[in-house]
Amino acid sequence: MSPIAQAVLLLVCSNLFMTVAWYGHLKHLGAKPWLVAAVISWGIALFEYLLQVPANRIGHTALTLPQLKMLQEVITLAVFVPFSFFYMHEPVRLNYLWAALCMCGAVYFIMFR
Repeated sequence: MSPIAQAVLLLVCSNLFMTVAWYGHLKHLGAKPWLVAAVISWGIALFEYLLQVPANRIGHTALTLPQLKMLQEVITLAVFVPFSFFYMHEPVRLNYLWAALCMCGAVYFIMFR
């Protein structure tokens, strides 16, 4: 598997943990003190970092730092939108499409220009 494919796979998994750590407490821990939510989120975020650090190290062997960062942002959006729709039951709005198109443009410019 190429370094870019490995990095993408690890970053997708990392982002799943990150998204749950950052936003999952809004659904499940709303009645708990914020400190409880923070400690639980840090525990979940540990798994994010265990995947994100090797993903960035592997990805940086084939991509520049700005390319790696743009890849991370696109993956974050690709993970967050389904999470917010299916798990948090937030509506998908047309402005999400426009934002995604802007991200595609950013990927084009950072990767190919």
